[in-house]
Amino acid sequence: MPLPASLTTLDGAPLDPGTLANKVVLFVNVASQCGLTPQYSGLVELDKQFDDLVVVGVPCNQFGSQEPGTPDEIKDFAQSKYDVEFTLLEKQDVNGPNRSPLYQFLVGNGEDIAWNFGKFVVGRDGEVVERFEPQTPPDDPKLKATIEKALA
Repeated sequence: MPLPASLTTLDGAPLDPGTLANKVVLFVNVASQCGLTPQYSGLVELDKQFDDLVVVGVPCNQFGSQEPGTPDEIKDFAQSKYDVEFTLLEKQDVNGPNRSPLYQFLVGNGEDIAWNFGKFVVGRDGEVVERFEPQTPPDDPKLKATIEKALA
């Protein structure tokens, strides 16, 4: 199954397919009211550190209802508190019968997403390179090495 061709941003607009074409992408399911929410800071740093890396946040309210906000509230929170400039997609289910096509692609036959801030590195070829659990911080050496290798 390929990466879905049609993705929608938090603003409700289609994501330009060129945004992800031939790029290494880090998809992260995010939430504003989670103990792991400070990981936003590290994601912003990764976004700045690697030119050809595209960080994409995917708000999800499936874990403890920790992302209850409207699209505007989510965007305002991420920008005002963490200076998030990377792409945020529309709120999605990452598990269960309503799992979004994006997460059907990312998870494949793997285990359900455990919590907020699960991470997937997708290579330039559009294939999942590696999955990282929520507790893996954005500055984790293995995560950074995986990104660097995918960018090479």
